[in-house]
Amino acid sequence: MERQCDGEEPLGGLNHHDRAEEPGSPPLALEHSGSRQQDEPTMMRRSDNYLPVPGEEKNLDIDFVNTKTRSSESIPMKNLYADDVSPLYPPVGPYFSDGRRRVDYVLAYHIQKPGSVRRRSSRFGESNFIRRLRRSLSMRSSRAPLQPKEDPEIAAQEQQTDYHEDDKRFRREEFEENLLETGLELEKDEESKIPGIGFLKIHAPWNVLCREAEFMKLKMPTKKVYDVKQGSNVVEKVRLFIHKVTAPLHPKVDATRQDSIKSLSHPFSREKQHLFDLSDRDKFFDSKTRSSIVYEVLKRTRCTKAKYSMGITSLLANGVYTSAYPLHDGDIKEANTEPNDRKLLYEEWASYSVFYKYQPIGLIRKYFGEKVGLYFAWLGVYTQMLIPAAIVGVIVFLYGCVTVDDNIPSMEICDPRNNINMCPLCDRACSYWKLVTACGTARASHLFDNPATVFFSIFMALWAVLFMEHWKRRQMRLNYVWDLTGFGEEEEDHNRAEYEFRVMQKTMRLEHSTPKGEKVKLTCTDRLPAYLTMVVMMCFLILVTFAIVFGVILYRISIKAALHMSTYPSARSNIRATVKTTAAIINLIIIIILDEIYGAIARWLTTLEVPKTDKSFEERLIFKTFILKFVNAFTPIVYLAFFRGRLVGRPGKYLYVVGSYRMEECAHAGCLMELCIQLCITMLGKQLIQNNLFEIGIPKLKKLLRKRKSELDSKEEEELNKTLQRHEKDHLLGPFVGLNPEYMEMIIQFGMVTLFVASFPLAPLFALLNNIIEIRLDAKKFVMELRRPIAAKAKDIGIWYNLLRGLSKVAVIVNAFVISFTSDFIPRLVYQYMYSPDGTMHGFINHTLSYFNVTDFQPGTDPLEPMHLGYKVEICRYKDYREPPWSSTPYELSKEFWAILAARLAFVIVFQNVVMLMSDFVDWLIPDIPKDISLQIHKEKILMVELFMKEEQGKRLAAQDKHNQDNCTTPSSASQSPPQPRSRPISHTNCC
Repeated sequence: MERQCDGEEPLGGLNHHDRAEEPGSPPLALEHSGSRQQDEPTMMRRSDNYLPVPGEEKNLDIDFVNTKTRSSESIPMKNLYADDVSPLYPPVGPYFSDGRRRVDYVLAYHIQKPGSVRRRSSRFGESNFIRRLRRSLSMRSSRAPLQPKEDPEIAAQEQQTDYHEDDKRFRREEFEENLLETGLELEKDEESKIPGIGFLKIHAPWNVLCREAEFMKLKMPTKKVYDVKQGSNVVEKVRLFIHKVTAPLHPKVDATRQDSIKSLSHPFSREKQHLFDLSDRDKFFDSKTRSSIVYEVLKRTRCTKAKYSMGITSLLANGVYTSAYPLHDGDIKEANTEPNDRKLLYEEWASYSVFYKYQPIGLIRKYFGEKVGLYFAWLGVYTQMLIPAAIVGVIVFLYGCVTVDDNIPSMEICDPRNNINMCPLCDRACSYWKLVTACGTARASHLFDNPATVFFSIFMALWAVLFMEHWKRRQMRLNYVWDLTGFGEEEEDHNRAEYEFRVMQKTMRLEHSTPKGEKVKLTCTDRLPAYLTMVVMMCFLILVTFAIVFGVILYRISIKAALHMSTYPSARSNIRATVKTTAAIINLIIIIILDEIYGAIARWLTTLEVPKTDKSFEERLIFKTFILKFVNAFTPIVYLAFFRGRLVGRPGKYLYVVGSYRMEECAHAGCLMELCIQLCITMLGKQLIQNNLFEIGIPKLKKLLRKRKSELDSKEEEELNKTLQRHEKDHLLGPFVGLNPEYMEMIIQFGMVTLFVASFPLAPLFALLNNIIEIRLDAKKFVMELRRPIAAKAKDIGIWYNLLRGLSKVAVIVNAFVISFTSDFIPRLVYQYMYSPDGTMHGFINHTLSYFNVTDFQPGTDPLEPMHLGYKVEICRYKDYREPPWSSTPYELSKEFWAILAARLAFVIVFQNVVMLMSDFVDWLIPDIPKDISLQIHKEKILMVELFMKEEQGKRLAAQDKHNQDNCTTPSSASQSPPQPRSRPISHTNCC
């Protein structure tokens, strides 16, 4: 028989009468703490049969006769802690009613309360407030996006089936009985202060924790510690120097932790308990690990009385349980609150007063798990890397401000002596205008369209590579510190509830045609209608986005014509700025609305595909959501950067759409200014409205409305909150919806920062300011407003890294085209070195303007007011490279156009290859794994081998000594001692 933990049952099962009682852990398991003051806790007797542990599902034809007998038995339990021992912890803490056993997990369910109980609850004046509070919270949770493998309540909000209350109760009883068979201890609370809600509190005793930790191969620290030697190369010395300099910026957590010493970790094993420090069993498994262990047991436990096997996810989906969550460690703002990790996180992480400090990543990981810890570590690295990008961007912008007065093209446009008459910007309503009126736009364009922007584009391409390399090294360092170096993704991923339901339907449909023993599963043929629906719907939504952008284009064209026809001087004075700004705001509003719609549709499409596992569901959902939101956010920007002003035609032969709508032109200084305005409004609007206002304003507004509707004033509400149990307080918090929305928000921002940075050098600065607020906002949300998520292990950020890497590659190509085709950088170079008579920029504006004879206008398109300038115009100018009307080929593209086009294409090719070559060189130059970390990982392996070699050597010496003692035993002593079991016969050798 294998070695067991103290007080642990053997895997084969142990009769409950023979079970040893642990101190502090009553042996009998299901307790009802209904009325805390009056009722004696009762419990259900443990089953004589133990459920097999290693994830084997029970067959559908199990005999439940014994189960029914057991479920009807309940015996009173003596309160082991009421007579002679007082509870260790206050009754409002995360503990059972005895105050000793910790609540590791909570399942909530609806109950039908009797009339007397309802009347008693209403006497306290709490019901209306709590009921309204629950209603608003349930509405919020129903709108939460699906995020698999983060919170079983969220992952289970698919396929809501209305079961009768009795059916739900029977399924709960079976599920709870199966939980008892796994060794968990349960306590019911159906007299909570939240009307209509019952709670099942779950505690994992020591023997269950040991068993499950061994099955899950959890790495735990051993007694063996070793010195961590810091790296000796230049990079590590610089890192250590920066770490010492920035010491005041580090949070005040883990003051007793020594960075130079690390415990050697090893997967937990009950046979090797002597390797681990088990002096304090209550702290060996922390609350995060305990809840993860219980969640694994919940996922593995099945209900089989129904037509198909149901796990916890299916039970949540069918309303048998309404929610499932681990508990927070304690309160935050209470005066007499004991120190806990949640309070420490609030003080050192979730407070805006510590915005300038580093994040306590180790404590975040300890409390929320590796997956959440990696997200905030990545967000911290990203924000930290934005600092140099923002500084360089501000310098580029200031360079444009300083050199604007020396810019010759702007000076030529603003010079009133250049009497240049420009052609009308629209048909009929618009008239001829002076080029000098575009002076302000030309000067503003120089702030973003100057030689420094080319340097900034190259810098940002290299910055993206450095950011990715820095994150990979940081990730490897965290994997080493968090003992994730040997962690893989090969652990079992349980099937989703909907997949099991569809398999059950298929099994019943093919009951007679399927051979016995053949496992039924969903094939591509079964999913073909869902795949076709997904492809058609995705294409349709992308076309909808294009159509909306086209609608905004028509708005710009029509509003421009309307303003030109206006009789108000103020309306006609600043037409371009009005049209640009209002169109950008309309685009922003549409983007925000469509983001929410597309997120819901992507979730629906993913549900139709019925993915088998949570991981598959998550990856498919991310892929669809990213495509839709990326197209939604960047389609207006791509149009302004690459299409506007190029599909126009020329005077006398303009391009028209939808009848008489003439395609819009760029300003004389180019479309870069309009692109900058669109980027600025979209980026700031999404950050201020969609990210911060929605996350801050809406919860506060809901809280204010709840207070106004409730009959309790603030003092009564505060007093009520003090009397709530920990599981009741956490039930009133919002469910955790996963990290996908947070990642998606940052990925879109990363695209804004890198893809079109040539047109908006201030984008990194705005992103930096937003992220400083975003980190503390998310921290406050995680610590105060959301239920505690299930701690999930992860060694990287998954598919998000691939998306970041792809965006950084695309950014090089996009910026090359922006510099080449959207800005005037290439035309200025070509003019200066090919066509300028003196090698300067003098005469550049005249070189970019072509001539048009006003008599060549198409009928009905000439201006209604041809004398708008006070004199008759015979020749007007327009921005293009075309032959003049007096040439042999009037209005045809000139040779200058083809020379500039060739230069633009050559620049794109050279820029792209040079920058990518430099990026690949930086990628090759910086190793993914820091040298000191690779050495420490190697050292850990050597120490582990030495540890086990010593252990095996000690076992051999002990066996040899025992063998010699047995051989030297005298007959008299041998007859007096009981026979000892031996693995092999004793050899008859002389011990002397």
